[in-house]
Amino acid sequence: MITPTIGWREWVALPELGVDAIKAKVDTGARSSTLHAWAVEVVDRPHAGPMVSFVLHPHQRDVSLTVAAEAPLVAWRDVRSSNGTLDRRPVIRTPVVIAGRRVPIELTLTRRDEMGFRMLIGRMALRRRFVIDPAQSFAGGGTTFAASAASSRPLAGWVSAAR
Repeated sequence: MITPTIGWREWVALPELGVDAIKAKVDTGARSSTLHAWAVEVVDRPHAGPMVSFVLHPHQRDVSLTVAAEAPLVAWRDVRSSNGTLDRRPVIRTPVVIAGRRVPIELTLTRRDEMGFRMLIGRMALRRRFVIDPAQSFAGGGTTFAASAASSRPLAGWVSAAR
């Protein structure tokens, strides 16, 4: 199998969370992957165990579009942010579509209001799966409308922030 090349930023999809396209920064300096989320709440669902419900903005500039999502809680992880602060974050596991390839990754959930990207893809999600060319952007294809053809879930999770 040919290892796909991706750039320092890519359009990706999170099909099980109802996100067809979100711009992500590829960051080999970060161990874990992170998704901008707020209203994060851990709830115990009968017959499903602990679940994390949360809301996210898939678009950097249009904050009126939000997605309400829920995923199983995998763990809690202490993460040191770029400013040196230690933060305890919930971890979920979900497939991500990058460069037409659907791969399972773990994501920590935290507010990234002041950060340049809503999502950061760390080296654990990338290793042995992709070659990173830091001179390229969006080498894996995709647009603001769909990250790739492998993302086929409709936008059922979309809600308006005005609600």
